[in-house]
Amino acid sequence: MFVDKQSPEAYAALRATAEAVRGVAEAAGLDRILVELVNIRVSQLNACAYCLNAHTRAALRGGETTQRLGVLPAWRDTELFSPRERAALALAEATTHPADAGAQSTAYAEARGVLSDDEISAVIWVAISINAFNRVSVLSKHPVRGAPRA
Repeated sequence: MFVDKQSPEAYAALRATAEAVRGVAEAAGLDRILVELVNIRVSQLNACAYCLNAHTRAALRGGETTQRLGVLPAWRDTELFSPRERAALALAEATTHPADAGAQSTAYAEARGVLSDDEISAVIWVAISINAFNRVSVLSKHPVRGAPRA
């Protein structure tokens, strides 16, 4: 069952929240690539194929490179991401795994050095929002459509 279709009122509220989060991210000055990196990284952690498909395509349309997308799961082991992006990715991971208090403390400390309070809040809201959509898609088993490669 697609829970978004089964309970359209709740899904509409989630979509409205996502729109508000988009506005918060824009007002904080987060660029589209940074937002998509957060969306993709959280979707990787949650193994959400549907959201990975959608946000990878959006990142590529926005100018992200295949190289950076390919190494995103190992972002800590590369120098391809800026300090702002690294801080945002750490916050996104801490938001996705809130029980890891150590990771949260480290992520916040890192973020405070390169992101404003508005940017930190926006990144956390982006991560909260995509986490919610990941759960809807994973639990609904939303399919990823497209032609398989030969």
